[in-house]
Amino acid sequence: MGLELRQQLKLTQQLVMTPQLQQAIKLLQLSRLELVESIQQELMENPFLEELDPEVVDTAPATDNLDDYEAAHVDAQSREDENLMRSADWENYLGEFSSVTKQSLGRELEVPEEGLSFESRLTSKPSLEGHLAWQMRLSNFTDRDLDIGEIVIGNLDSRGYLQASVEEMAEQLPDCPVEDIEAVVRRIQRLDPVGVAARSVQECLLVQLQHQGLDEDPVLVSLVRDHLEDFEKHRYKPLTKKFKITMEDLKDYLDLIQSLEPMPGAHFSSGEPQYVSPDVFVYKVGQDFVIVLNEEGFPRLQLNPFYMENAKAKNTAEREYFQDKVRSAEWLMKSLYQRQRTLYKVMESIVRFQRDFFEHGVTRLKPLILKEVAEDIGMHESTVSRITTSKYVATPHGIFELKFFFNSALDLDDGTQVGSESVKALIKQLIGEENPKRPLSDEQIGEILKQKLEVNIARRTVAKYRTAMHIESSSKRKHVF
Repeated sequence: MGLELRQQLKLTQQLVMTPQLQQAIKLLQLSRLELVESIQQELMENPFLEELDPEVVDTAPATDNLDDYEAAHVDAQSREDENLMRSADWENYLGEFSSVTKQSLGRELEVPEEGLSFESRLTSKPSLEGHLAWQMRLSNFTDRDLDIGEIVIGNLDSRGYLQASVEEMAEQLPDCPVEDIEAVVRRIQRLDPVGVAARSVQECLLVQLQHQGLDEDPVLVSLVRDHLEDFEKHRYKPLTKKFKITMEDLKDYLDLIQSLEPMPGAHFSSGEPQYVSPDVFVYKVGQDFVIVLNEEGFPRLQLNPFYMENAKAKNTAEREYFQDKVRSAEWLMKSLYQRQRTLYKVMESIVRFQRDFFEHGVTRLKPLILKEVAEDIGMHESTVSRITTSKYVATPHGIFELKFFFNSALDLDDGTQVGSESVKALIKQLIGEENPKRPLSDEQIGEILKQKLEVNIARRTVAKYRTAMHIESSSKRKHVF
């Protein structure tokens, strides 16, 4: 069998992701903060792009000096796009995607972010380690004690518990007896917060009792040291018989124990709260809902007129560089415009599908999938998925992520459907209103849901939703007192 080389022509279609298209797709899924950082990075790298002066109102960049450059280096289609981008009023380009004009909204619809308290502007939160080290330096700790205390503080977890044994810490300090380390640990346990550096919950609570002068009650000390598990499992009657006390006395002891802090370091946790600036605001005005995109702090872009006027290419390399930067600036502005337009259209569609939610709250949330919104606005599901990622909307019922409005469905007896989030909200409401002495079981909750929503929901489904909301079972929610 002979081998031969042969040339052959073949016509195929292939999807190519250009850098510009990749950038546009990336901008869709960026959060508000990430988008601002991306724009600032582009402003630093592209001399043809600049941020419009916030003081300039109703002013568009000049275009008279760009004709020569366009005629030499830009084709007809690019010239048309560039004229559109440079003639756009970027001061108000986000305002196009609003159900009403900003002037008609009035002050009552503005973002309530001006009167922030001083505490909300603090740059950092004190850590548990720094708080304890500060107290040690203000106390009569010797230099040796400070060295030991530094080792002890370094072995605390986020709850304030000591995670290393005295012997392990002694290995880190040469010629340091175990007794000295134990003495420093006991002193640290009495710093603020009291009970920090304890090895167990029992030790933590006993230190707090001793600090309050309550450790002379043998019943109270025994309850804390040996019977916390009995309290957790609501085994109260055996305790009353063992200590020969009444149920009222046991309740007083339980109230006192519950007033103690089992996790003294939790208030100094390093996990900072995440403050969300909504991307969209939805207000109810009369019988209609107004959709306003949040443009506060959003950079307004334009082509730099100085660089455009003096962009006279002297050679091919310079000409290609100028063309590339101008196209990059144009594409970024067009991508931002398209991003805001897509966000507005998706939010408009969500309001149409979930109008009952915006009227009455989460209990009226309907089942919704990405495909329904995509078909409603004429876009692909992947586009809807990207634009709803890390985006938040401020509604009359609170701030929610856009993904929250997409939830699965449960069939009702009449053939209609109800959203799973609505069922979760009703389960949470029922548990919040239950009698603590007779909490509702999962089976009872299912029966109530069947009566109120006419939905057939299994007990295991109720348990799954309850667990997802971090709600304990009925046996652990029961309170005898």
